[in-house]
Amino acid sequence: MKRYEDLSPSLRCIMTPGPVEVDPRVLRAMSFPVLGQFDPEFTDIMNETMGMLRELFATNNKWAFPVDGTSRSGIEAVMVSLIAPGDRVLIPIFGRFGHLLHEIAERCGAEVYTIEKAWGSVFAPEEVISAIQSIKPDIVAIVHGETSTGRVQPLAEIGRACREQDALLIVDAVATIGGVPVETDAWMLDAVIGGTQKCLSIPSGMAPVTYNERAEAKLLKRKQVERGLRTGEFEAGELPPVRSNYFDLSMLQDYWSPQRLNHHTEMTSMLYALREGLRLVLEEGLRARHARHALHEEALTAGLSAMGLELYGDPESKLTVVTCVRIPEGIDGESVRSMLLNRFGIEIASSFGPLKGQIWRIGTMGFSCRENNVLRVLGALEATLLRHGHPLPAGLGVQAALDVYEAKVR
Repeated sequence: MKRYEDLSPSLRCIMTPGPVEVDPRVLRAMSFPVLGQFDPEFTDIMNETMGMLRELFATNNKWAFPVDGTSRSGIEAVMVSLIAPGDRVLIPIFGRFGHLLHEIAERCGAEVYTIEKAWGSVFAPEEVISAIQSIKPDIVAIVHGETSTGRVQPLAEIGRACREQDALLIVDAVATIGGVPVETDAWMLDAVIGGTQKCLSIPSGMAPVTYNERAEAKLLKRKQVERGLRTGEFEAGELPPVRSNYFDLSMLQDYWSPQRLNHHTEMTSMLYALREGLRLVLEEGLRARHARHALHEEALTAGLSAMGLELYGDPESKLTVVTCVRIPEGIDGESVRSMLLNRFGIEIASSFGPLKGQIWRIGTMGFSCRENNVLRVLGALEATLLRHGHPLPAGLGVQAALDVYEAKVR
């Protein structure tokens, strides 16, 4: 019989747009004893988590809870629950994940309309508003922070326009929540999806969502109770039911309500992780946390520019937590990434689609977003590029980053 060695993953400096390094206090929380999902002690943890999620999303929404699954499960749960067959859905696309929203909307049976922007830029709000007024969609679905291009889309004016047109606005905030401001109520966002494995520094496996009364009203028109849980006459909603059982928000909210109507077995250890990760975010304070991410982005970009590397994309729409760098002419980008990982223990990301082989993507997210990590990646990237025969001014990258940090101390 084959024998297997003890599991011993390598320690890495993870500087990708997700996943990122997990805060040790979150890992500790995951080791705590498992409680039953209806144990009052556990349901108290569920309620606390909902309260913290409301603060994170900057909302007074009743509904703020995690969907069990990766970030994509949250996106799919919101879209499959709110998009009924035949709904008119507008999706502004400016990167890979806008295309994902398009694909999911099509699978929901929607009549999908798209507008597209060249990768590396975002929409002026009036461009989206014009499309909303022309198409008159039932739903608008848009990405807030596009990690494929390192861009962030302004949303406040779009939210107001959707409200005026009585369209629901679904926002993918997977890459931004906990790292840059996401103002659910102030921007009039009807449903927002977050992710754990990026700026929250929690392992992948839960997708926090929130939605308001406008969205809930749509859900209740599609309301279902699982057949084995019905206790009497059940009257179906006026709209077709949600096509997914697992991702049906109308049933999930019953599970997260005081009713505790069983839907699935909650991911106990992941909920511990989410609660602890949220506690750490709120302990730091959202404003301070956003400022920390901005500081380390400033140091990183200063260092990269001092090395003579070219940043990718429109600087006016740069996403704070992801920096995209053009791979220098004649340099094998994958060879550089391989050397960074194998010699320095540092992981940065490549890209895909039309940007495959053209850029590297460096994340400064959550627990990975630290001064020693930024200085380490700059020094290692400089050494690796020199080793690959690319001429650059040795030492200036790290010095430029140090200048940023020292200026903030004074």
